[in-house]
Amino acid sequence: MHARSVTASITALLGAAALLFPMSPAGAADTSGTPVVVAHRGGSGYAPENTLAAVDRAAALGIEWVENDVQRTKDGTLVVVHDDDLRRTTDAEEVFPGRSPWKVKDFTAAEIARLDAGSWFSPSFRGTRVPTLEQFVRRVERHGQKLLLEIKNPELYPGIERDTLKVLANEGWLDRQHVGDRLVVQSFSAASVRTVHELKPAVRTGLLGKPPVGDLPGYAAFADQINPSYASLTSGYVAAVQSFRGPHGSPLEVLTWTVNDAAAARRVAGYGVDGIISNVPDVVRDAVG
Repeated sequence: MHARSVTASITALLGAAALLFPMSPAGAADTSGTPVVVAHRGGSGYAPENTLAAVDRAAALGIEWVENDVQRTKDGTLVVVHDDDLRRTTDAEEVFPGRSPWKVKDFTAAEIARLDAGSWFSPSFRGTRVPTLEQFVRRVERHGQKLLLEIKNPELYPGIERDTLKVLANEGWLDRQHVGDRLVVQSFSAASVRTVHELKPAVRTGLLGKPPVGDLPGYAAFADQINPSYASLTSGYVAAVQSFRGPHGSPLEVLTWTVNDAAAARRVAGYGVDGIISNVPDVVRDAVG
């Protein structure tokens, strides 16, 4: 349901913003206003997260947008993995028993390439590997999909923003077509998002989390999206975000995470969000039409 009231401060801010930044349809939603659906870490409800198998599963489901997480190895290779350590989604403890605490940044790319990143999910995925960012974007490209790329834990990897953009450039993902509507780079770190924008202003960016409404004008200078958890979301907050224009002149968008049931999907769609991120994207797609 839509909230019937908003605090006085938000109402005043919205009124002022409406005069400065007239509303227009959100860019992420399709022409009918239906939010886009993003496969969280690939089709991670059906295949090991952040793997090529998860990308393939999302493609098989007909999901256009794929989300992933990027971190950096000891020797400077970007790999697609969510946690800052390797224990949960690989067999690192077994393969390298003396390397506690098994942090991504303490292993070379060749060492990580030896790890099984699929057996934890299902025996049928035994032998699945942690992909490099190059391998991941090539698979996304093969399927003609779009990428919501999260720079994970940037405080652990100084300069990872430049490294990420270099890989994307080398893979042909910084041309007009890709930066126009096939790529968004996001992070929980506002400093990291700002750095991406400063290094490559054409790239659309997203700030993860739910910053106060009063801080939105500052973030709108370098972020095209504000992407909060669905549990914290209200229709008033969505409207507040969308009343501002981002660095590319379009209204700020709201992509919310991680929605894994039909009822929650319909609820946040009713709030007017531009996108919904899900481990089971087919469930969300069917729920919101």
